[in-house]
Amino acid sequence: MAEWWKIRRIAWSYWSTAFSAPVPAVRRHGLSKPASCMKNRKFLIIRFSSIGDIVLTTPLMRCLKLQLPDSEIHFVTKDKYRELVAANPYIDKIHYLTDHFGQLVRILKAEQFDVVLDLHHNFRSLLIKLAIHAPARSFQKLNMRKWILVNLKWNLLPNEHIVDRYFRALSGFPVFNDGKGLDFFIPEGGAYDFSALPPFFRDGYIAVIISGTYATKQLPAEKVSGICDSIPYPVILVGGNCETPMSREIGRRVGDHVLNLAGKTSISESASLVREARLVLSNDTGMMHIAAAFGKKILSFWGNTVPAFGMIPYLPGSASEIMEVKGLKCRPCSKLGYKKCPKGHFRCMNDMDISGVVDWIKKNYDS
Repeated sequence: MAEWWKIRRIAWSYWSTAFSAPVPAVRRHGLSKPASCMKNRKFLIIRFSSIGDIVLTTPLMRCLKLQLPDSEIHFVTKDKYRELVAANPYIDKIHYLTDHFGQLVRILKAEQFDVVLDLHHNFRSLLIKLAIHAPARSFQKLNMRKWILVNLKWNLLPNEHIVDRYFRALSGFPVFNDGKGLDFFIPEGGAYDFSALPPFFRDGYIAVIISGTYATKQLPAEKVSGICDSIPYPVILVGGNCETPMSREIGRRVGDHVLNLAGKTSISESASLVREARLVLSNDTGMMHIAAAFGKKILSFWGNTVPAFGMIPYLPGSASEIMEVKGLKCRPCSKLGYKKCPKGHFRCMNDMDISGVVDWIKKNYDS
């Protein structure tokens, strides 16, 4: 019920502020002009959230700007994610979604865009497309196929990364994926002050990303502690404010070779710590994709989600690997995650092989 009232409030804000006259239905297919005439067009790309999903749009923005250099690229996202896109040189103008949705719609409508690329495809993005009334292309989320995989365990999803699915929204344009991976640009002055690191960490370290939107996507504290206790290398814990309790628990279990910076750095500072790491260990989370943007060697842990969803690290370092517990009939139990394992055993993370993690670290740390 609360969600329904939220939708009604958004819709009312939109209809009461965005329109001075009725607007016909948005054109969702085709281009009003051939692709050869699109060089000087004005594009709006929509992706409101979250960290990983926004970072995964960067190849499309880069290729669109470099291959159609006379085009003007606008991007709209939530205000709290401005650090992710503020320094991106391939974006001409950024619009931020705040609590004033109607005001945002009026601003976007006034821009008179030629093409809308909807890479979020939700109710808010639909309202924006209706207001702008320009030819629009939408990214297909494949939610029904994901539901079938989660609930029936039938995998009908294409063997295709979400980045390549984003590019499908550009079909018909003279734009192709350049194969150069993801981008992440740290704003000037936004990097971590590495002079503040203890001397032991300045010659190299492993970044362990303990963050995760849901607990069932996070490697448990005892597993992380076990890995840290089994290696002699410096380790820096990376995460947000929500990971502070877990990071403290890990800190109580391990020695001084582990530095806890979870909840103590901004997104840009965390990204710079990941960029300078020799190796990255990560859950299936947004910072994992930032690590891929820097071409890092990543060992990623997959709990309730599965690589088949199409969001594995995109073109990371060549030694990167995926670690998951295969053969569990309950996986995937959700396309997003839960606060705790619905089965109670959490085998998808508890059964992770620590020795395999340690072997991977020792093999790749000095290589």
